[in-house]
Amino acid sequence: MDHQEDTIPMDGSFIVVSKDAPFSTTTTTATSQEQQQQAHTTTTSSSAATTVTVITSSTTTTATKTIDEKDHGGASVSLLQKELQALSTPNKVFQNWARTFRCVPEQYYTPSTEEEIIKIIHLARISGKSVKAIGTGHSPSDLACTDGFMINTDKLNRLISVDETKMTINVQAGMKLHKLHDLLELHDLAMSNLGSISDQSVAGIMSTATHGTGAEYSSMCASVLELTLITASGETISCSKTEKADIFNAAVCSLGALGIITRMTLQCEKAFRLENKQEPAKLDDVLSNLDSIIHSAEHVRLWWYPHTDNVVVWRANRTTKEISLPAPSWRSSKWFSVHVYEGLLYICRFIPRLIPTLSRFMFWATQSKPIERVEDSVKVFNFDCLFSQYVNEWSIPWSRTAEALKALDQFIESGTVADSEDKEKSTTTTGTKAVVKKEAPLKVHFPIEIRFVKKDDVWLSPAYGVDSCYIGIIMYRPYGKAVPYKRFWAGYEKIMASFDGRPHWAKAHSVTPEGLEESYPKMKEFSAIRQRLDSEGMFLNDYLRRHLVVPK
Repeated sequence: MDHQEDTIPMDGSFIVVSKDAPFSTTTTTATSQEQQQQAHTTTTSSSAATTVTVITSSTTTTATKTIDEKDHGGASVSLLQKELQALSTPNKVFQNWARTFRCVPEQYYTPSTEEEIIKIIHLARISGKSVKAIGTGHSPSDLACTDGFMINTDKLNRLISVDETKMTINVQAGMKLHKLHDLLELHDLAMSNLGSISDQSVAGIMSTATHGTGAEYSSMCASVLELTLITASGETISCSKTEKADIFNAAVCSLGALGIITRMTLQCEKAFRLENKQEPAKLDDVLSNLDSIIHSAEHVRLWWYPHTDNVVVWRANRTTKEISLPAPSWRSSKWFSVHVYEGLLYICRFIPRLIPTLSRFMFWATQSKPIERVEDSVKVFNFDCLFSQYVNEWSIPWSRTAEALKALDQFIESGTVADSEDKEKSTTTTGTKAVVKKEAPLKVHFPIEIRFVKKDDVWLSPAYGVDSCYIGIIMYRPYGKAVPYKRFWAGYEKIMASFDGRPHWAKAHSVTPEGLEESYPKMKEFSAIRQRLDSEGMFLNDYLRRHLVVPK
């Protein structure tokens, strides 16, 4: 068996280091009846606006309601536990989509109303328990994990209103994206930009600054116009860019640290089709013409196949053309792109030297010829993410994309992250000239995905104030089996940090609170809002303490 760069790790392990400190190998492991009310639909229209409103009798309408003991007639812990028992699943084991992190919460609740959420928060407060809301659990990190109370928001999935003239939609925040797309289609609307999948909840994608790609399109959280938040005191706060703007700016991308988001109003646009063209290119040519490529279409992404100089340039523009799909082929079939690839990756766990050859083969088989299609926007934006994987992704200023990719390529092929200090360091005492210790080259999976996002003003968005390039790396876990990845992650993060990088919040990363305060101009303001709304840390978990709470 070939020697790989590190031992096969246990699921859920990740490296914890300071952004500016040398990387270490310290690891931490996260182990840590529906009574649906009938909705009544009201439709109103005028020459100025067309609005469809869905009124759910179960939702809380008071904007500033605060729970205290009297709200439940001095309800005891045992009485509340009995009242909420029907919403709880005992001994529930939660694990994320990739099955890389898991936990066993003390209580796992599935409420269907805001009032039920308030009761859960009240019980948590008087019991001294932590609370964490989850959507799909798609984040490849321990962001959703808790040993306290876990609130599954799947039943908070109702439409509240649609304004076809203003092209906005107000929905409960537990709604999955694929359901949101279906509702928007009924009103000839669509989201302006999307990420790779639509399995997540609305609150989940916004709270982690999930993004698509496009030089003139910001992260998806920038489309939030207003939201409703239930805080640790049981207060229900409605906020927007003009109402309680400080809370809104913090809450849009808040990682669940401020409370439970129950509703969101989103800005949309008229439904549209995209003409998608992707073609093979060479890495040097792409990097030499990167600025023109970024602006060569409304939406541009790159897929680079490491260990090769092969790149796929993916472009998409709005169009009125009829739907047109490429002819079916074994190259694009699921049995080949998923099942054959997964089987070959499994073999490579035992013979890692085959990985570069596999990368070249898969590029030849699936991407060596141009591909064109015209489809509805959702189907073009979304694609199959295949199977379980470790994922890391950071944003950097897109002006630094070329040099960052060159540094990443050098790291993969040499096994060493070169910097100015390396030239001065010696690993021997016999010579007069500095000698840098050589590491074994890495063997990493394709693709490395490169996307481009317009700057926004959301406080904790990685694209805050900076036109950003997101560079995402993966190591697949064929058949759920672990593969070495830690040395790849450590070198990658060191490179991204050296280019003013900011990690994607949904991913497991290693940046400390001090490092994040340096990266985010509004981090201190965010922390002040968090302290104001949750002074006791009810909504904190290990992930949030690790990245947001500066040790005293």
